[in-house]
Order: sequence, then C-alpha cells, then structure tokens
Amino acid sequence: MSTVRIDNREGGVRLLTLERPPANAINQSLLTDLSAALDDARTDDAVRALVITGSGKFFCGGFDLAAPDLTGQSIQLLLELYRDTHLQLLTHPKPTIAMVNGHAIAGGVILLLACDYRLGLDDDYQFGLNEVAIGAAFPRTAFEIVRLRLTHTQASELLLRATLHPATEAPRLGVVDDLLPPDTFEATVMQRAAELGAFPREAYAHAKFALLAEMVERVKAETIEEALHAAAVWMTAESRAARSAQREKLGKRTPKG
Repeated sequence: MSTVRIDNREGGVRLLTLERPPANAINQSLLTDLSAALDDARTDDAVRALVITGSGKFFCGGFDLAAPDLTGQSIQLLLELYRDTHLQLLTHPKPTIAMVNGHAIAGGVILLLACDYRLGLDDDYQFGLNEVAIGAAFPRTAFEIVRLRLTHTQASELLLRATLHPATEAPRLGVVDDLLPPDTFEATVMQRAAELGAFPREAYAHAKFALLAEMVERVKAETIEEALHAAAVWMTAESRAARSAQREKLGKRTPKG
C-alpha cells in the first residue's frame, strides 16, 4: 500500500498526500513512494502543477524516530534515497506547492522548503528544525535547501536554537510564504497552483533550473565518505540518548540497538 495518495484536481493540478499515520514520518517506503509519484507527474503531460500535503494533523513529522537504527550499507542506501528524492522534488520541472496543513518537524520542514512555493494553514500547530536537540545531523541536501530558501539569520534561529515554533511564526522565519484561513485554505492553494501551472511549461522549467544549478552541483559534489561522516553524528552516545528521551516523550517504544 502506497504512503502517497494521488488525486487529480482541476487545472492540471495533482495533489500528493503523505499518508503514513500518525505523523507521516519519513522512512524508506515514504521516500520511495514519493519518488515514484514525482516521476509519474514529470512524464504526465496532463499534470501542470503539483501540491504536496499531509494527512491528519501532520504535514510531516520528519525522520521516523521509532525505526531501528541503521548500519553499514543500509545507511548509505537511505542517504542516497533521501538525496535523490529531495533533488527530484526541488528540480521538478513543474511548479510545486507545499500545502502545510499541520505540524512540520525537522525533515518535514526540509521537505516543504524543497517546494517552489509554500502556503500554510493559519491554525494551531508547530514547526521547527529540532535536529540538533535530538542529536541528528543534517545531510548536505538538507543544509543546501535551508541555505537556498532562508536568510542566514532565519537559518541560525531554526537550526541552532532547535526549538519548535507556533505556526504564526512561519512567515517571519521564511518557512511559508503566507498563512491562509481554514475556510479558504485548500481552494486558495489549488487556485494558485493552477495559476502557476498555466505558465508556459518550458519557460518555467528553464528559469527554475537556472536558479538551482549551483546548489544542485554542491549537493552532487558530496562524496559518500563525507555523507557517512555526517551520519556518524547520529550514532554518538549523546545523540542516541537524546533520541531515546524524545521517543519516550512521544510515547513511542524505544527500539533496541
């Protein structure tokens, strides 16, 4: 069963909904399903724009902290899948909009920042890049996406304070472009996606690739040794302890390892 639901809307808009309850947390399955959905949208001429959202109360809760710790070859494969899927989204030739319907935590914020345009629901939920607080290292792909979308001041506040913020702070911190009222939220997102999708396709893609070219080259230049060095931060004693405490806080069972 896919963790990404696909729905086609008016104006050539395709809605991709992350469906991995309760938090739409990122794992190999979700990344694989999202990659397949992005590929399909790329080659389908009927699709003019993409909207990505989450099911339930979460947009995306970031990496699945309840998953067992990975080792060896499995870490390398996950890092490659993470990089490739986020580059697919970031460089998708068609307009992409994040419809931020609820909590966006850690990798969930990176996922929404990989979209061209980000619209949030004006409601009671939280967002933040709390990786440092739970002993997690940022893959280079994530760092480059943050540097692309946010100012240095915004990035420093999110990355180094590593706290969760109320949704009302999302525009100030550059995470969303606008907050919309609940009664018009989805309709407004779909309308704006259709408007972007109505632009000449080749012109949009050309401008987008030109804006992203240098950043994409920096991501692709990372060696596997550099990627594994960053991933090793996850495995220190302090990092393991921080994630264990977070699992307990979330009411999750701590896996052995």
